[in-house]
Amino acid sequence: MITSKRSILLNAQANGYAVPAFNIHNLETLKAVLETAADLRSPVIIAATPSTVRYIGEHYLIGMMEATQKQFDIPVCFHLDHHERLENIKELIDLGIHSVMIDASHYEFEENIKIVSEIVEYAEKSGVAVEAELGRLSGIEDDMVVDEKDKMYTDPYQAKEFVVRTGVDSLAVAIGTAHGLYKGKPNVDINRLAAIQKEVEVPLVLHGGSGLSDDLVQETIRLGICKVNIATELKIAFAQGLRAYLKENPEVNDPRYYFKDAIANMKRVVSDKIKMCGSMNRG
Repeated sequence: MITSKRSILLNAQANGYAVPAFNIHNLETLKAVLETAADLRSPVIIAATPSTVRYIGEHYLIGMMEATQKQFDIPVCFHLDHHERLENIKELIDLGIHSVMIDASHYEFEENIKIVSEIVEYAEKSGVAVEAELGRLSGIEDDMVVDEKDKMYTDPYQAKEFVVRTGVDSLAVAIGTAHGLYKGKPNVDINRLAAIQKEVEVPLVLHGGSGLSDDLVQETIRLGICKVNIATELKIAFAQGLRAYLKENPEVNDPRYYFKDAIANMKRVVSDKIKMCGSMNRG
C-alpha cells in the first residue's frame, strides 16, 4: 500500500528503527526491493534520482507506483532522491509522487532555505513530504560530484534554524558519510549526530549508507537516524549477478533468464539492509 513518507518515518522515529530507502533503476530492481520487503514485512522507501526518472520516464514511474499499490500490502513510499530542478519536482508532485528531496545543499545557507521553503509550500498543498539536506556529502550521486575537499558537515544549531524556517519533514545530515563506495574506513562523526538530535525534532536521514558496517548504522539509528539510503551496493550486486550468469551461459539471450541471478543477488543485499535497519516485521 502506498503510504506517506511522513507517517513511515514518524513511526520509525517513535519505535527506534530506520526505514531503508533503496534506489531503483528499472522494473527488475523495483521488484527485487518490493518482493524482499514484502517477504520480511518491512516498510520501504523506493528512491529515484533525476537520471532514473529520465531513464524510466515519468509516466512509467507513476504506473509502476500504481501497480505497487495493487500488489503489495506493506507500507511503500515513492521518493524523489537528490532532485534539484524546482519545476521538475513540482511536475512530479502534480503527477502523484508522494515524497521529494529538494537538494539545495550546494547553495549558501540562506539560499538553501529559500529554495527548500518554496518546495515545502508547494508540496503542502498535496500532502507531499519534503526532505532537504544541510551540509554536503562527498562522492558521486547521480550527476552530482562533490570532491572530498568540498564536503561540509552539518552544524547542529544551523540545523535547528533550518528545520524551523523551512518546515521540512526530514533532514539529511552530513556527518562524514559519502556517496558511492568508501576508499578507506569511513570517519563518521557520531558526536555531531548526537548534537544534531538534541536540536532537531524531525526524523534524520543518513545518505551514503552503502559500505557502512551494521554496527555503525545501528548506532546512528539510536541517535535519531530514521531513513538510511542504499544505492551503490544494490547496483554492484545486480551487476555481479548478471556478469556471472552471462559468463557461465554465454548462449542465453532472453532477459527473463539472464536477469534471474542479478535479481537474486540484489535481493540478498536488500534483505541484509532491512535487517540492519531493524525494520523487519514493522510493516
